[in-house]
Amino acid sequence: MAASDTAEPVRPDEIKAIPVRHPGRWVAAAIVLVLAAALAKSLATNKRFEWGVVRQYFLTSQILHSVLVTIELTVLAMGIGIVLGVVLAVMRLSPNPLVSSASWLYIWFFRGTPVLVQILFWYNISALYPRLSLGIPFGPQFAHFSANAVIKTFVAGMLALGLNEGAYMAEIVRAGIISVEEGQTEAAQSLGMTRLQTMGRIVLPQAMRVIIPPTGNETISMLKTTSLVSAIALAPPELLGAVQTVYDRTYQVIPLLLVASIWYLILTTVLTAGQFYLERYFGRGATRDLPETPLQRLRRNVFSFGHATVEVPGASGEGR
Repeated sequence: MAASDTAEPVRPDEIKAIPVRHPGRWVAAAIVLVLAAALAKSLATNKRFEWGVVRQYFLTSQILHSVLVTIELTVLAMGIGIVLGVVLAVMRLSPNPLVSSASWLYIWFFRGTPVLVQILFWYNISALYPRLSLGIPFGPQFAHFSANAVIKTFVAGMLALGLNEGAYMAEIVRAGIISVEEGQTEAAQSLGMTRLQTMGRIVLPQAMRVIIPPTGNETISMLKTTSLVSAIALAPPELLGAVQTVYDRTYQVIPLLLVASIWYLILTTVLTAGQFYLERYFGRGATRDLPETPLQRLRRNVFSFGHATVEVPGASGEGR
């Protein structure tokens, strides 16, 4: 017993930690780098891109004004689509079969016909209804308007895009409403709240977490879909219509299309950033940890680079 008490403790052998190798990742990274380098070289050396022409027209007043028209058309069409989508979603969930069927019929029609066809239809609405009137249905009319005077090209494009978007937003809002537990509605009704109060104060605020991501995608899609309005010669033109006007005169098709593409990418990037922060805001109560912002992710990667260590129990020599 005395000899065992005085003996030195046996030190375990040091463990050599060998990291797992991932050769497939290195091969994939090398392929991506080669393709990126080839693309960069093509963009830099191919004179047919005419980057000088791109710089010449990128910030001209005609292009900048068309960007504003594109933004305006996107905002108005999405506003119509969101408001109409909420109304249609509530109608679709109504226990009244007539109201629910009317909502289903609207969604079926506008999702089943191409957007371009709807734009052309609204542009030529005067061929079907030369004069529009306001009044009591099947009763006296109070005011009369010429269809060509009221529904001009901008209004035609806005109505076509907005009414079409309403059908898609209706399904998005309906999915968000269904995602809220029925117990929330039952609890609100037990407190004496009406159906509209329950929908506006209880259901929709909780459904926003589900509604926001696809709505952001729809907004980005709407931004690009506004290019279809160029088919009816919008005046003043939106972005694609403006570059078409220029290259019809100068025959510089590729550089002008690059101008439009770069502006669409810039606007899409801004909308994507806004969508991220909206999702982060409405997702506060759904997840324990909020997703990092791009700045937080960059800060973490910069300050943690080179400081990663692998701790192996028994290899540090503690307790000697």
